[in-house]
Amino acid sequence: MIRMEGKEPYATQEEFNRRVVRYTDVPPVEVSPGAKSHIISTEKVTIEFITFEPNSRFPVHRHEAEQNMIVMNGTCDEIVDGKLYHLEKDDIIIIPSNIEHGARVSDRGCRFIVVSSPPRQDLETKLKAVKKGLKT
Repeated sequence: MIRMEGKEPYATQEEFNRRVVRYTDVPPVEVSPGAKSHIISTEKVTIEFITFEPNSRFPVHRHEAEQNMIVMNGTCDEIVDGKLYHLEKDDIIIIPSNIEHGARVSDRGCRFIVVSSPPRQDLETKLKAVKKGLKT
């Protein structure tokens, strides 16, 4: 059992800045027409906060990373391995590594949190390009 006595000091601002990221401070990256994502990558995972515009589509694709996709708002039909899965708020869909998947988004749009492992280097590359473009 862990005892919490309330005597722990608060992190310094430097410590806080090393460990805490506000995802809205990360520039959004267009990952597909009608889909923008705030991307946070670490050594072991990539986390996306992705917003799909109403009636958009995400092309069927595949990648090494497995994904857990959590629907925060809206609805969509996720295409996984040739089958449709209708998803609504609070649903989580698990997509194994190298399985074809994509999405058809409803007229309400959709917001997801996506956790991928191993990290998605393709997304990190897109984020770096956006950051570089913002600095010029």
